[in-house]
Amino acid sequence: MDTQIIFVYCFCDDLLKALGHREDPQCQVSDAEILTTALVAALEFGGCFKRAHRFLHETGYLPHRLSASRFVRRLHRCEPFVMPLFHVLASLGHQLNTERLYIVDSFPLPVCDNIRIRRCRRYQGEAWRGYQASKHRYFYGVKIHLMVTAQGQPIEFFLTPGADSDAKALKQYAFDLPAQATITGDKAYNDYGYEDLLKEAGLHLLPLRKKNSKRPHEPALTYLMSSARHAVETTGSLIERLLPKHIHSVTAAGFELKTAFFILACSLNFLF
Repeated sequence: MDTQIIFVYCFCDDLLKALGHREDPQCQVSDAEILTTALVAALEFGGCFKRAHRFLHETGYLPHRLSASRFVRRLHRCEPFVMPLFHVLASLGHQLNTERLYIVDSFPLPVCDNIRIRRCRRYQGEAWRGYQASKHRYFYGVKIHLMVTAQGQPIEFFLTPGADSDAKALKQYAFDLPAQATITGDKAYNDYGYEDLLKEAGLHLLPLRKKNSKRPHEPALTYLMSSARHAVETTGSLIERLLPKHIHSVTAAGFELKTAFFILACSLNFLF
């Protein structure tokens, strides 16, 4: 764990320096220490910033402590650095993915139990009520849309309201991939028009086909695509292991920021 903490701090500190970030001279706790605390919380403490902050202070990693409210305010100010951190890790995933195979999928992330929907203040409205077909149940919250390499390394993610379909979310991916890369997913990602558009850009979208598909795959290709999907399902399970039963947050922005740190923590785990 010591090696992991030191690596996370050096990683955050080096990135902030590379971005030309300047600290306020009056700050006793640096932004790199704030980001490190948040990542350690996601890795080891179920996202509890208070416990992670106390642990790092008592073990000598952080010379100074902040109050819980001040720490959260500082963390929200560091939000612009979360995606650059993720993109650096994603670039390593691209380099290791010699197969140029990428898999997309989505996972539900409930913000509360269904019985508490009426009292939920973070999200309101039917747009956040989604359906998880694999488990035949409804949920209220967001969907995590994830793209991973053949090895399972996350290289892109974003959140949408729970009611949004995977087919709609497909068009929100950046698809910043190597030339002639192959993207696969489940049957929800069938969109012939978008497949043709990506093909013109040098990318191949090959989701699993429905039984009545006009563009059926060969049985061998269907088997390979089905096997490849295990990578993204495994990554989804790894993220779920890091997540607590309920993500504690007061606002929707805080909920989404904590979710981003859990995904970033999962990506970091691929380095150890």
